[in-house]
Amino acid sequence: MAPERITILGGGLAGSEAAWQAARRGVEVDLYEMRPQVPTPAHQTAMLGELVCSNSLKSDRENTAPWLLKEELRRAGSLLLEVARQCAVPAGQALAVDRGRFAAGITEAIEQASLIRVHREEMREIPADSIVVVATGPLTSDALANSIQTLTGSERLFFYDSISPIVDADTIDASKVFSASRYGKGIQASETKQVGDRSSGENAAEAAEGDYLNCPLGEEEYQRFYDALLTAESVLPHHFEDLNYFEGCLPIEELARRGRDTLRFGPMKPVGLRDPRSGKLPHAVVQLRRENLRIDSYNLVGFQNHLKFGEQKRILRLIPGLESAEFLRYGQIHRNTYINAPLLLAPTLQLRSQPRIFFAGQICGVEGYVESMATGLMAGIHGACLALAGDTPVSPPRATACGSLCHYITHADTLNYQPANMAFDLLPPLCAATPANRDKKQRHALQCQIALGKFDQWLAAQQKVPALAGPFRA
Repeated sequence: MAPERITILGGGLAGSEAAWQAARRGVEVDLYEMRPQVPTPAHQTAMLGELVCSNSLKSDRENTAPWLLKEELRRAGSLLLEVARQCAVPAGQALAVDRGRFAAGITEAIEQASLIRVHREEMREIPADSIVVVATGPLTSDALANSIQTLTGSERLFFYDSISPIVDADTIDASKVFSASRYGKGIQASETKQVGDRSSGENAAEAAEGDYLNCPLGEEEYQRFYDALLTAESVLPHHFEDLNYFEGCLPIEELARRGRDTLRFGPMKPVGLRDPRSGKLPHAVVQLRRENLRIDSYNLVGFQNHLKFGEQKRILRLIPGLESAEFLRYGQIHRNTYINAPLLLAPTLQLRSQPRIFFAGQICGVEGYVESMATGLMAGIHGACLALAGDTPVSPPRATACGSLCHYITHADTLNYQPANMAFDLLPPLCAATPANRDKKQRHALQCQIALGKFDQWLAAQQKVPALAGPFRA
């Protein structure tokens, strides 16, 4: 008897990963993506897996929480993580990608997969009598969101997310910026080409000293920038909007309102970024991260905001090195939709009332690109388990990164549910009071070791699947 087909709604990070995981287990998949027929306020292309905010997949440093989550995905055969590796751009100890090549690589792999059929149309309601993975993301259409609300009998939730500006590399003043990674980590000593060296080799600044461009501010420059930011004119919310920001992605103007030095301890912190020309730490720093491998544009790290475009241009040009900057994209804000997952979902991401329906990605309340990939991977594996044999899926142990993330979103406080990133505090604490447990680095290393051991055991218990077909032409 042939396995059931799986219907996946949404071709973002979670939906694409879920489709890949189900298909590589021999399950046929119908993947629905409404773009380009129905646009969203944040997407610019029709490609699958398009990144709309940052291009960073966070830290890739061993024994950190983001690294642990990525390592589990790598071991589970994540398509999206493999594509990300193929189109990575220098970003110190973080994994950042050329967003255009990243989305193109995902789109190509999914569209060429023989068991995946991509439908470019809007699904306005959840299909009945089918195994379904809902991965429509934070920008779920109103029609489908209303269908979900009717199905679950629960109010959907909202929070507001912001997008950082992107600057044209040719318009950065090389004489006022310096290249460095924080604490010198991630530096590639062999890199001698110029920033933006696409033909002539003459552009913004040398990239031989680190993976980021850094705009240093003295105390007077910082105070002038802060005062301008504090009085800048924001985009007025619509009458029906209650601006409930996600705490982990606050606009810079919101951070500034918390105190004059808040930015200096947040996105503008100078720690570990000594200016090689003066030998001193600046009073504050704005970091610029490469957007792509052509090095023709940079995004302002942590500078998501909700200011009017004219105000952004005026204020961001107060930053040294950006006095004549031309912005390819201004910061923006958009409403994100997510369900009350602790009230509705089991740890396997199945709807408790209808276990043939799974939710994955930001719509279930995870925050972050890799977290969306992880829940997509889980939903794809669990959905395939159901489609192949009708078996009850089993979530990874809570001591793993994937298991702890799924545990959080299905056991958090239902009255004050907020999206979550992967962090060590999601993992169960170590029991034994050993010296290693008192040292944070040793404790985290031990937690990672335990997590990966348990994740490998869980993987071994899953259906055997073929190795990834690669390499990917990302």
